[in-house]
Amino acid sequence: MTDTHLAVGVQTSQHEILVGVYCDLQNVPSMLEHAELLLAFAKSKGRLISNKVYYNSQCKNQASAKDKLKSLGCDCVDVPCPIKDSADNQMIVDCLEDIESNLPPAIVILVSGDGDFVKLVRILHQLGKKVIIFAQRGNVKQKLKEIADEFYFLDELPQLVKGMTQKKADSAQCQIAYNQAIEYLLVAIKTTLSKNEATNFSRIDNLMRQLFPCYKGVSSICTRDGKKFSKFSKFVEAAVKDGKVRMQNKELFLIEADKLAA
Repeated sequence: MTDTHLAVGVQTSQHEILVGVYCDLQNVPSMLEHAELLLAFAKSKGRLISNKVYYNSQCKNQASAKDKLKSLGCDCVDVPCPIKDSADNQMIVDCLEDIESNLPPAIVILVSGDGDFVKLVRILHQLGKKVIIFAQRGNVKQKLKEIADEFYFLDELPQLVKGMTQKKADSAQCQIAYNQAIEYLLVAIKTTLSKNEATNFSRIDNLMRQLFPCYKGVSSICTRDGKKFSKFSKFVEAAVKDGKVRMQNKELFLIEADKLAA
């Protein structure tokens, strides 16, 4: 994969998506200043069930970072062994054990630029897991960047999280109540009939989008029970059932017009 980043968005799966984070503090010491944003990013992907940071207590700077990371809810795993790659190996073992557990993450976020994790990523892909990698600039293997489903540098987190927040805000602003959507529907039907045009579902839906900018399709309608309509036809069915409009041969008509004609 190239540096072109995939869009950050809210998961829309009907099933809860589980997320696990595994961080090699020695490889990415700047993790400390970005920890809160990384957690916000991880939680935007689903439910965070594992948040492990691997450090060496024999290294003064890593030991001092542990307290802050713990206060943020990180599970700090001490690997004091002086043998090279000890923390990496422990991180790999723990990740694979979590994958084989009764509550395995569907998304694995690896915080490291070490090429030792290329094999792990391949195994995770074989198991159907999505892998997102964060690394520190100047300390990442090209192969790791290419093999990730999504790759980011840690210093991009402020913009990533800001973008997610803006997207959520825009989404919230585009939500309209069911009764308001009914009013939009009536106006669209009346406008279409005045032009002697067919009032089929597609035409009415498109006209509602044109006339009312806050209507972004049927998914932007909030029903009384807090659910979403899966299709425009479902919204129409609800409107017909509530006596707001009449449907004939998959075209829509105003109840009010029917009364006047009578």
